[in-house]
Amino acid sequence: MEREATSAPAISSEASPKASVFKNALNKFGKKDKPPNVVQSTSGGFFGRKKVPSNPLFPGTIKQASFCGGQLPPVWATPPPPVKHNDSSESTKSPAKDSTSTIAPGPRNAAGNLRSEQFAALLKSDKESVDLERLRELSWGGVPVEFRPLVWKLLLSYVPSHKDRRDAMLQRKRSEYRDLLQQYYYIPDKDRGMKEQETLHQILIDIPRTNPDVPLFQSPIIQKSMERALYIWAIRHPASGYVQGINDLLTPFVTVFLSSFTEDPETCDMATIREDIVDEIEADSYWCLTKLLDDIQDHYTFSQPGLQRMVQRMEDLVRRCDADLYQHIVEKEQVQFVQFAFRWMNCLLMRECPLSAIVRLWDTYLCEDNGFESFHVYVCAAILMTFGDQLKDMQFQDLVLFLQSLPTKTWTEDDIEPLLSRAYILQTYFADAPNHIPHK
Repeated sequence: MEREATSAPAISSEASPKASVFKNALNKFGKKDKPPNVVQSTSGGFFGRKKVPSNPLFPGTIKQASFCGGQLPPVWATPPPPVKHNDSSESTKSPAKDSTSTIAPGPRNAAGNLRSEQFAALLKSDKESVDLERLRELSWGGVPVEFRPLVWKLLLSYVPSHKDRRDAMLQRKRSEYRDLLQQYYYIPDKDRGMKEQETLHQILIDIPRTNPDVPLFQSPIIQKSMERALYIWAIRHPASGYVQGINDLLTPFVTVFLSSFTEDPETCDMATIREDIVDEIEADSYWCLTKLLDDIQDHYTFSQPGLQRMVQRMEDLVRRCDADLYQHIVEKEQVQFVQFAFRWMNCLLMRECPLSAIVRLWDTYLCEDNGFESFHVYVCAAILMTFGDQLKDMQFQDLVLFLQSLPTKTWTEDDIEPLLSRAYILQTYFADAPNHIPHK
């Protein structure tokens, strides 16, 4: 895939004022003392893991990585940008602002209690509607596990912010999904066209391969549920149909919505979950997947132009921010970004990171305008530059192997937090650069 021609010079202290400002911002945080360490509690499920601080002032140490010549700030140190977001019809419209990040990473607290209290105060208040802008501000820095199912539904506009209308909307959408199953899924195979049979066949091949290391997705109950949801989505979206990778995007919704009924959804015995609850989780997951894919459907149409566009933007960003790394990968070792970054875009890093880390990423993506496209590019660029020093010492074969199998499969939320800080700073300083990533 050819790279988009640009006239931007290589990054240097003299050549690029934008890059110079960027490096100065990073260096601003480079000399600060690290906050005290945090001890991981052994209690609780994977999604409900608690952090026990050794000092009441800060929750723990954020790992700092050298990045474009400086040290990156922890999440709570990131300077707040102006607030801007395109609200749904349920919220008040706000005037348009600039195109940088819309929500600042929220401060972390000693034991997580403060954040839970803030979410509880917002979601359980006596007000008729939830303040969606405030919800985005809180959720950017991560959503407590007990509130995540509702918060995701609100941020995706699957349920209205008006509390009195919420139950009726859920009942209507779940009933509509049951009707779709009767119309398209529960029919004799002889009544399916050739294309529909091929779609179902491919889904049946892909589902057992989905998150094979997570016991939940080896459950026949969950596999059948995913089969139905993916098939209905494909039938309802003939422009793209089912494409490998969409199966991965369904799994965070299934896991998050199941967390309302079990402490550790990844190891849940689905035989203990009532059938009507499984049906509700399936319907909600289907509609939320649909909401997500509505904004990125050209990622999965013929030739997948959306994914190619994202890979090109990531390449441009790395070239502007870390010219040495770009020159080593592309010009010296002749590795093309599409060889490794295409999968990062297609599966939204779900093949590179554990499910719990992906869920944390999605907390932030759902708070960003076009988060699953534009902001995801910054996250991918930040990952690449995190390993920049190692990559510069590698030759072609080792370079390709490393990039196609990143050492991120054991990452936790503590690894995701500084990654989001890096991506946020990249967006802040480069979003408005000429020939760079546009925001819808």
